[in-house]
Amino acid sequence: MSTNTPKNPHFPLMLSPLDLGFTTLKNRVLMGSMHTGLEEEKGGFNKLAAFYAERARGGVGLIVTGGIAPNFRGRIAPHGSQLSFSWQTSKHKLITDAVHKEGGKICLQILHTGRYAYHPFNISASNVKAPINPFKPRQMSERQIKKTIKDFASTCQLSQKAGYDGVEIMGSEGYLINQFLCSRTNKRKDQWGGSYQNRMRFALEIVKASRQKVGKDFIIIFRLSMLDLVEEGSTWDEVVELAKALEDAGVTIINTGIGWHEARIPTIATSVPRAAFSWVTAKMKKEVSIPLITTNRINTPEVAEEILARGDADMVSMARPMLADSDFVNKAAAGNSDHINTCIACNQACLDHVFKQKRASCLVNPRACYETELNFDKASSAKKLAVIGGGMAGMAFSIYAAQRGHEVNLFEAKDHLGGQFNLAKNVPGKEEFIDSLRYFTSELERQNIKVNLNSPQSVEQLKEAGFDDVVLATGVTPRIPAIDGIDNPMVYNYQQVLKGEATMGARVAVLGAGGIGYDISEFLTEAGESHTVNLDLWLKEWGIDTEVTHPGGIEGVKQVKPESARHVYLLQRKAERFGKTLQPTTGWIHRAALKKRTVDMIGGVEYVKIDDNGLHIKEDGELRLLEVDNIVICTGQESEKSLHQGLEDAGVSVHLIGGADYAGELDAKRAIRQAAELAARI
Repeated sequence: MSTNTPKNPHFPLMLSPLDLGFTTLKNRVLMGSMHTGLEEEKGGFNKLAAFYAERARGGVGLIVTGGIAPNFRGRIAPHGSQLSFSWQTSKHKLITDAVHKEGGKICLQILHTGRYAYHPFNISASNVKAPINPFKPRQMSERQIKKTIKDFASTCQLSQKAGYDGVEIMGSEGYLINQFLCSRTNKRKDQWGGSYQNRMRFALEIVKASRQKVGKDFIIIFRLSMLDLVEEGSTWDEVVELAKALEDAGVTIINTGIGWHEARIPTIATSVPRAAFSWVTAKMKKEVSIPLITTNRINTPEVAEEILARGDADMVSMARPMLADSDFVNKAAAGNSDHINTCIACNQACLDHVFKQKRASCLVNPRACYETELNFDKASSAKKLAVIGGGMAGMAFSIYAAQRGHEVNLFEAKDHLGGQFNLAKNVPGKEEFIDSLRYFTSELERQNIKVNLNSPQSVEQLKEAGFDDVVLATGVTPRIPAIDGIDNPMVYNYQQVLKGEATMGARVAVLGAGGIGYDISEFLTEAGESHTVNLDLWLKEWGIDTEVTHPGGIEGVKQVKPESARHVYLLQRKAERFGKTLQPTTGWIHRAALKKRTVDMIGGVEYVKIDDNGLHIKEDGELRLLEVDNIVICTGQESEKSLHQGLEDAGVSVHLIGGADYAGELDAKRAIRQAAELAARI
């Protein structure tokens, strides 16, 4: 490409082309690999084609698919996807044709799960069981190793036949290739184990065989685990040695892998600071000359540009941000980064769904992975709609309904929008929620939706205004348990605490150990600046060695216990494991965070009474007094739908969405999807 190509004035580095010699990527944005669940659905490849095409149309420089196995044993699950036979290429061509039609480029990720495979046929370098999998692997024989190398190369060749622009060989996150690399999982005594030169042979032979099959004009990305974050992981010298050998073997680009799936250190959750690991890629930049991609918790063009300006990497990988907003790159290029629907790294609709073998989507964008099923086409006749409640459900419905041409009037009783997200954004580790509020409130303006603040509505007002339909998105109110003394002035509900309406003492009892109870406990114990916005403090808290002088970057490194602002008792009535109802991919992080702070967890309790001395409970049949200064109620919510029956009685067409429909645990994912689905059909 000509050196005279003008640079984009908004994000000149992120949007500059990357010349790979035989092909040029139009910008430095990689849409990272994500398993969506569509890979296994009937008719899923047609849906995947629409999904990837929309991201290509949105301006992404290069897309990497979700992981596809090179053989049966490498599948994620018994019915997982693999590409091993010529007849399988036709469905992949649906994807490549759709992406190329939109001017994009796409690589297939080749993923052998090894001991992470969720089936009894899994294999690994050695028969060492993974702590996150009930199935113990069999140690691969010499014959199986050589056959697997051929299978990788064959899948690479079939990818080329299917029209892919390249492949990504998955060598990180604790999958099979990574299992060969580390002494943690490689206990072999033959030529594939023992010394590091032996342990890295499997990876190198796969790359060499693959390159031989496809020739030089085909992208081969290698996803290299630069920081294992597990004991007996690779040392930095070993990582560098492999990187140099991969470059010599013909790899086009090296992508950064961070942490094994079994690592007990968060890497992609919302509590992880933005760009928390680009320093690792920066270290590798000094060692190899081929392009490097950095990854993890990069969710805005500003962060991406800063990384590239520091010279930490040649490209940035963003996976979940492309779920949240398929038009991410185009909006950035147009100077409209404030219009981007930002990924908040909640994991609730993406990773949590995949781990439950459900289709992935996105909390803030329920269309993600539903591009052929959930759309907001113009309505045959425009309606005059009233939306009561300006929380996430009300705002989302208003936006989607306006896109269909309806006249939308949004009424909010308070002087601000956002509902429960306005509370959640104050919780340490949930600062990203501010960006969702920014996006949804600004989108209301762009859609010219009439927003009425400080406007509680009555049945009479709504009926008199002549609305065709009324949508109640009035949210929830805290459920107050029937405890003797509950009206004591030392008692507050969680909303009062997060709004700053409560003055907390040094000792606090939190009643209820669901998600809100955990959030409140973290809020009350946080001392000083949130570690989510201070990378140095966060790295020390989790014991990560930025010099990587320790195996895996953590072995032997002492975690620095954060200070605790106050002593908290977290109580629950049920005699069961604490945090049982928390989300699977992030719950363990919240449990670990509270263990590091001064939080006593007491389960199986009966709340007897509250008086000026504190909280009286019964534990194991014995009466006990917790001498606390304050008590915070987090014992659930009740739907606020006082208008519902009156509207129905008045003959008004009325709909319930979000918390107004069902309180339960606060669930923005369900609320926004419910809003979108109603807007698509109303």
